[in-house]
Amino acid sequence: MPAEAGLAPARGLPILEMRGIRKVYGSGGTAVHALAGVDLTIRAGEFVAVMGPSGSGKSTCMNLLGCLDVPSAGEYRFCGVPVAGLSRDALALLRRHYMGFVFQSFNLLPRITALDNVALPLVYAGEGRERRRRRAMATLTSVGLAQRAMATSSQLSGGQQQRVAIARALVTEPPLLLADEPTGNLDTARAEEIMGLLAALRADRDITIVMVTHEPDIAAHADRVLYFVDGRLTRDGTPAEVLT
Repeated sequence: MPAEAGLAPARGLPILEMRGIRKVYGSGGTAVHALAGVDLTIRAGEFVAVMGPSGSGKSTCMNLLGCLDVPSAGEYRFCGVPVAGLSRDALALLRRHYMGFVFQSFNLLPRITALDNVALPLVYAGEGRERRRRRAMATLTSVGLAQRAMATSSQLSGGQQQRVAIARALVTEPPLLLADEPTGNLDTARAEEIMGLLAALRADRDITIVMVTHEPDIAAHADRVLYFVDGRLTRDGTPAEVLT
């Protein structure tokens, strides 16, 4: 089972691979071809931005990368393992142990503290209470929020809430972070703050980051930009190559 196999590719080796990926919603004359034959490889340690106009397929691609959806055709490999051959339970374990998710809307539970929000994935992983709290506090400290550990969501700014969400995504120490518009609800200053944090965490933890964004200024922080149009990957290169 992948979640028990110690999957952790060395930096520079493929962590995500798609070959001929298609995704079709519906059938017949009303079918929507969200992805139309996508080939891509993302290597361990990369920071990749995914861009494109509304309806281009970028969010569909991210859902497939995060094993939140399945392709209609083609092959997706995570750390060399064909995802199509995994059971529902194995997919859940893969997401739990190897992927961290960050969303535009933070998705924090409002009535519990920042510390308990961060510790939540460890509850599902079966960690004991004291170990959960130690790991959650260490991760909050890594995002600069140790002093706000006992605050609830309503007592935190938008930037602080996103830091808590990032800490929650990283508390299980996954090799992959998938971020969907992580700065979409933040002002310019807080957005730059979050991008600086992601860059620092990536260097410190040597993780792979794949981030959907519609903002060129945010995508410019990445090493590489994937640009989708009408379900096809039309551009793939450095921010200078793709965004100019």
